[in-house]
Amino acid sequence: MTDTGEPRRPEPEALLEAAAREGRGRLKVYLGMAPGVGKTYAMLEGARRAKLQGVDVLIGVVETHGRAETEALLEDFEILPRKSVIYHGHKLTEFDIDAALARRPKLLIVDEYAHTNAPESRHPKRWQDIEELIKAGIDVDTALNIQHLEGLNDVVARITGVRVRETIPDHVLEKADELELIDLTPEELTARLKEGKVYGGELAGRALESFFKPGNLSALRELALRRTAERVDDQMVGYMRSHAIEGPWAASERLMALVGPDGNGTFVVRATHRLAEQLKAPWIVVTVETPEQSVRGGGGVNEAMSLALSLGGRTERLVDGDLPAAILRCARKRNVTQIVVGRSRASWLRELVHRSLPQELVRRSQGVAVHVITAKEERTRPPFLNWPKWSSDWQTVLIAFVAVALVVGAGVAIPDLGERSIISMLLLAAVLLSAVQGGFGASIFAALLAFLAYNFFFTAPHYTFAVKDWSDVLALFVFLVVAVTAGTLAGRTRDQALAARNRMSAMQTLFDFSRRLGGTVDVIDLTHAIVLQAHRLTEKSTMLLQPEGGDLAIRYSWPPEDVLDTASWAAARWAHIHGEPAGKGTGTLPSASWYFLPLKTARSKVGVFGIALGPSGLNPEVAQTLDAMLDLAAVALERVMLVADATRAEALAETERLRSALLSSISHDLRTPLTAILGSVTALRATPEAFDVAAREDLLATIQEEAERLDRFVRNLLDMTRLESGALDFKREWFSANDVTDAVTRRFAKHVGEKRIVTIVHPNLPFLRADFVLLETTLFNLLDNAVKHAEGARNITLTALQRDKRICFEVRDDGPGITPEDMPRLFDKFFRVQRGDTAVAGTGLGLAICKGLVEAMGGDISVVSPLAQGRGAAFTVCFPIEKQPEPNSELEAQA
Repeated sequence: MTDTGEPRRPEPEALLEAAAREGRGRLKVYLGMAPGVGKTYAMLEGARRAKLQGVDVLIGVVETHGRAETEALLEDFEILPRKSVIYHGHKLTEFDIDAALARRPKLLIVDEYAHTNAPESRHPKRWQDIEELIKAGIDVDTALNIQHLEGLNDVVARITGVRVRETIPDHVLEKADELELIDLTPEELTARLKEGKVYGGELAGRALESFFKPGNLSALRELALRRTAERVDDQMVGYMRSHAIEGPWAASERLMALVGPDGNGTFVVRATHRLAEQLKAPWIVVTVETPEQSVRGGGGVNEAMSLALSLGGRTERLVDGDLPAAILRCARKRNVTQIVVGRSRASWLRELVHRSLPQELVRRSQGVAVHVITAKEERTRPPFLNWPKWSSDWQTVLIAFVAVALVVGAGVAIPDLGERSIISMLLLAAVLLSAVQGGFGASIFAALLAFLAYNFFFTAPHYTFAVKDWSDVLALFVFLVVAVTAGTLAGRTRDQALAARNRMSAMQTLFDFSRRLGGTVDVIDLTHAIVLQAHRLTEKSTMLLQPEGGDLAIRYSWPPEDVLDTASWAAARWAHIHGEPAGKGTGTLPSASWYFLPLKTARSKVGVFGIALGPSGLNPEVAQTLDAMLDLAAVALERVMLVADATRAEALAETERLRSALLSSISHDLRTPLTAILGSVTALRATPEAFDVAAREDLLATIQEEAERLDRFVRNLLDMTRLESGALDFKREWFSANDVTDAVTRRFAKHVGEKRIVTIVHPNLPFLRADFVLLETTLFNLLDNAVKHAEGARNITLTALQRDKRICFEVRDDGPGITPEDMPRLFDKFFRVQRGDTAVAGTGLGLAICKGLVEAMGGDISVVSPLAQGRGAAFTVCFPIEKQPEPNSELEAQA
């Protein structure tokens, strides 16, 4: 290829990839076609060489499979002890990643790259262990058989009839810094098997009859060789990109197909795909858009690019005024060795005057093959010159005609302007004005019109197209060349400005659309935004369909439309099922009145988008912008769907957690009192004569105490149920703080145990208006919570006071306090504080009920801990002070 003279710089992406590898360890993979080719042996030999060079080598894990020659190589190496894992009563030994990270050798040998770790290991797969080691800066050598690659799993299963269960993702192998192929011929490997160097005894015979058949080994060997060649080729391209080396380096074949608006795009793509399949080579489809194409439209480019993606190729769009230069630059960067280009059937006169793109590529390229193909079907030949198509926009023609006519009129009416130098300048100005207003086509029309007017009106003999003097001929020729050149440059500048403006408008549209999608979380708003934005862009009827109940349903359309004809429904379903466009303007159900595009992401299909196409179809620029918009829309729809799925999953998980907690609480807190009650009743009924009066009273007291405990538990469950269902019925009445504190302390007296309850009521407290029973229950639960959880506390205080125009009740203890980790969840249902390895006895409902009851009565509850010297906790319930009742009125009526 020719040298363009531009400075050669490394590609930024290649430099970023190199920078990302800084500080990481290096990964070397020994790859083989099957077990027994000598991967582990070669890996240990490499480790021995590294050790002789002074490298700190550690054997992390090596599987010798009983092969004596491999075991002999392990001598003189430091071997990392394996860790033991108990699984279902069996003792397993695994690679100890924590010990390896602590030891931190320079080179670590870790065999069996695709190994599955034992359950409850840090990582489920060994390749993930190795990834962590590499991130820590440790070099790792490992071994892998080709059948363990996930991407080849189906291929290997078809070849050998054996489905390999332990696999690694293909991208993991692509990250390897070095790949060494350990190769043996099928005959050599078969000989090793027969000698017992791979498997012993009867196992070797069974292997020869199944997996290790010569045909299987040959196919696996080809897969290993091909994957190694691909990896080496990728490394070569990466080296070229990072060192600013231009291709092609024809180490392997790479194909590039060129498509444009000439209508041959799909034919070129299919031909390139067939050639790439024959050569087993990667291929890319490239289109270069010029300013003229950006303004007028790109023909069948989008169709060709979509076809390339469906056939497994890559695509790239370039923008440049010099097509051959842009194509060859891209080919050098991609290390392309063969270019496939279609040949348009141009007229012989055009081919005589203009060098075609294939001819220009052949002239400029060096070291690359150019394939020129011609479609079999007859296509319309392009005209000799690319005259613009004005359609119905005759204003550009009128502007050119009027501008030239004004100059001619002024020159005829004013004798002083008739000088050739002045009139020629004025006519050139008219040409430039036409170019600025109407573009390239208008400039050419104005230049020819100015040339004819200059000849007819201002060269002798006047008012005729005859030319008298050869100097006039030269002047006319120079004028025509200057006018055409100036008009062409001005027209192309205008076209480029329009193209830039159109592209900026499209980018702004996509930017605004992406921002709107990013801020929308409701699926209804999202579908409305997608449909309306597409309608504004295309100025056609649009709709969005999504799966529902095993079929598609119209989610939204604009203008509103909820009915489709039979052909359109069939096209929509086909587009959704097959993930390809269908309907009007396609090869699938073209009789439909709508054109349908699938909305899909790498994860799923999220819907179908429909457009009611008219006879003119879609402008290519609009179609390109619409494709980008729909890609954004598909991602946004998937995001909203994932959020909904995550919300449902979170709700189900919370429900399951609450159900488990409820069952746990019921199984414990119901069984304990019931066991005591049943035990006491059984003893009394079975042997009543065995108990004296005191013992009988003690058993009856136990029955009463446990029954009351059971009653409190059931009431807590009922209170929580009423709170959550909104069915809590409470009575607002006036009472004093003394009344409620006295009631609570009397009720709680027999539950105090060794704790001391102190009640303090500040004097002159206003009356409180609330539900007396619910407030008593709340304070009872707070005291009960303090008794259960305040281990080591000597004093528990219940205080009624006035604070910030509110009446507050504070339950304070001097126990161990509440940890910062427990504070956020203290009022959650079924949450119980941990003491050591066990949870404190109880249902975990008491504080949740307190919070629900207080808030239902219009108050609030808070907690502070620790209080002093890292100990103590204080729960405070407050209610606003309301306007006090008149004496002898409401209080008496209430009494």
